[in-house]
Amino acid sequence: MPQKPIVYDAPTPEPRATTVEALQAQILEKLTYSIGKDPIVARPHDWLAATIYAVRDRIMDRWMESSRETWRTSNKRVYYLSLEFLIGRLMRDAMSNVQLMEPVQQALKNLNVDLGDLINMEPDAALGNGGLGRLAACFLESMSTLKIPAYGYGIRYVHGLFRQEMSEGWQVELPEEWLAHGNPWEFERRESAYEVGFGGHVEPVTDPDGLIRQEWRPNDHLLAVAYDTPIVGWRGARVNTLRLWSAQPIDPILLDKFNSGDHIGALEESARAEAITRVLYPADSTPAGQELRLRQEFFFSSASLQDIVRRHIQQYGDLTSLPDKVAIQLNDTHPAISVAELMRILVDDNGMKWADAWKVTKGTFGYTNHTLLPEALESWPVALLERLLPRHMQIIYQINADILGEARNRAKFTDQQIANVSLIDEHGGRRVRMGQLAFVGSHSINGVSALHTELMKQTVFADLHKLYPERINNKTNGITPRRWLMQCNPGLTRLISDRIGPAFLDDIEKLRGLEAHADDPGFQSQFAAVKRANKERLARLIKDRMNITVSPEALFDVQIKRIHEYKRQLLNIIQAVALYDEIRAHPERDWMPRVKIFAGKAAPSYWNAKLIIKLINDVARVINNDPAVRGLLKVVFLPNYNVSLAEVIVPAADLSEQISTAGMEASGTGNMKFMANGAITIGTMDGANVEMHKEVGADNIVIFGLSTEEVEDKRSRNEVPRTAIDSSPRLSEALESIASGVFSPDDPHRYRDLIGGLYDHDWFMVARDFDSYWDAQMRVNALWNNKPKWLGMAIRNTAAVGFFSSDRTIRQYAHDIWNVPTA
Repeated sequence: MPQKPIVYDAPTPEPRATTVEALQAQILEKLTYSIGKDPIVARPHDWLAATIYAVRDRIMDRWMESSRETWRTSNKRVYYLSLEFLIGRLMRDAMSNVQLMEPVQQALKNLNVDLGDLINMEPDAALGNGGLGRLAACFLESMSTLKIPAYGYGIRYVHGLFRQEMSEGWQVELPEEWLAHGNPWEFERRESAYEVGFGGHVEPVTDPDGLIRQEWRPNDHLLAVAYDTPIVGWRGARVNTLRLWSAQPIDPILLDKFNSGDHIGALEESARAEAITRVLYPADSTPAGQELRLRQEFFFSSASLQDIVRRHIQQYGDLTSLPDKVAIQLNDTHPAISVAELMRILVDDNGMKWADAWKVTKGTFGYTNHTLLPEALESWPVALLERLLPRHMQIIYQINADILGEARNRAKFTDQQIANVSLIDEHGGRRVRMGQLAFVGSHSINGVSALHTELMKQTVFADLHKLYPERINNKTNGITPRRWLMQCNPGLTRLISDRIGPAFLDDIEKLRGLEAHADDPGFQSQFAAVKRANKERLARLIKDRMNITVSPEALFDVQIKRIHEYKRQLLNIIQAVALYDEIRAHPERDWMPRVKIFAGKAAPSYWNAKLIIKLINDVARVINNDPAVRGLLKVVFLPNYNVSLAEVIVPAADLSEQISTAGMEASGTGNMKFMANGAITIGTMDGANVEMHKEVGADNIVIFGLSTEEVEDKRSRNEVPRTAIDSSPRLSEALESIASGVFSPDDPHRYRDLIGGLYDHDWFMVARDFDSYWDAQMRVNALWNNKPKWLGMAIRNTAAVGFFSSDRTIRQYAHDIWNVPTA
């Protein structure tokens, strides 16, 4: 039976006033009584904390009301499980969404404190790496905006991925200390702590009714403790919760060991537990690294499911209704072990029959696939799972037996098709395919762009799609326009509002009204002035951080994203070398000034990606210091790319580089952020670029390169890339200068193997797309020199971005997958 209902008719605090006077008084109160500082001696970080506490109090009122409303109405809840949440700085986001920016700014001004300085001091939460985590953050904000009751579940990383610094052009990984001084946005929930087990053994247990069930008896336990952060929707529509799990030992110190003098051994359990939530994506190139990463994934999945089940039983009492009241979305394969864990909870802990539990599980889960790359579709050695999660391995085997039986008996699959759909990969050592597990355990599997979804059906999940043809659907990614237009580009937001009215603030599709003004010379001039101001701000940042002077008059050509060979930063920097050669060889031509701006992190164990960063910095050193270039070309690599840095770069970009090898980028969201801020895309027909081409029109985007089909054809025929290189003198010269040590005189052979790979196999089609890319960049030159044409294209990009709002994406999830209403 459900527990006694929680009564909400008791007195509640009066909502906090939002006047300038009230805010000013409370900031002072927080400074004095929460921070313990006299205003006379308070430092900027003290004012930052006091301001956050004052703003947070006003968010608390709506947060608690949102929770009460969900309990009163018994609305279905959405739970979004993600190993990453790249939420960025929260203060400006929260103030903007509850319309407190102006009163807080004035309140601080009255206290002789500048709000802008405080905003820039707030650390970025180091909870993600790139697009996957930023998408999760955008989705949570949109769920709050659309009044969908939701929780995000993830890990409270102490250090996150890493802080990137440069040492002689090489990436250096250092701990990200974002929690060093606490996090004023979070609330520890000691009552929401769950035991998570590992290892041990499984024993059959006979119940009083004679039925035999399996009982897992782990030999290693730790606690998952919840920390909650409010996620505010636009205009305070709703405040949802990001719940992050911190790993803590059950026994922080083994006192007998400590007292016997074994001080280090006494703390071993504590260190082992805390390692789970210390770093995002520990290197999994070693067995120990693989085990830690699997422990992370199970830890947060198990804690989240225990929390979800506890909440559901508390309110409804009966787990058979779980699919009616709960929707759990798996953000990529990282939480895929949740399928086996929910089955264990339903069957072993709650006595549900296997068939009923499987129906409940499939009805509850949805799975979002973000990649077709084999290395990103996780798999784990069977031996590791059997040792670490023995009961879950049993459950996976049982699920697999059911699936393979269905494939053989109902679908009449061949042996090869049976092998393809199996949850166990038998090639090169038996491994559990986590993507397959997430697929079979979910009622909905979605891709994140139209092209990606079709490729899923044709490639990685082809036979599972034949077995379950109704499950795969598309949900093209989106971005929140609040952070990626209104907050990061207030000048453009004001300009648009003055021209077409403020209705787009609540319905981003109304940006289409800008199209009528795209060729208006007066509006173009105003639009250009906003872009110029944003470029001047970025130029100052580049000067401050890198001591490189760039001209805001130049075209800002930007590629900021995770460093990976398929994203082809290598193609971009090779083109920079070729352009450098052309400028020096033909100084008489009318070259336009260009600044190539790069940012992004390489995985610590990904040697080629780190080598590409070094190459970018080596090329930058030579080009930026060569007087023969006359400042016409500059190359900049900005270290430690994060949300806050992106919020400065994106509004300043003129050209958005979205140049991945066709068929390899699932969607992309950086392309959408640039589009919203009036940058023109140069890109392949890959990921969401395909839909951007449709939305903005062929005349307002610069497309180049091989198609997905052409890439596959060349790979299948093992075509020799050397022919493409030899037929392109410009490419040959650029590759020769890189490989021969022109840019690395201290180590002439540094890039020999990197460039040699383009001659040997060129898997990512860098050489074979080079001439097309060069020609596209020359088209960009011509467009840039025709300012009315360029500005018209830029304005039309902003006007067409409405489709790429995360509000649209979440509405589709809500309607097609979760079955929940939206505002």
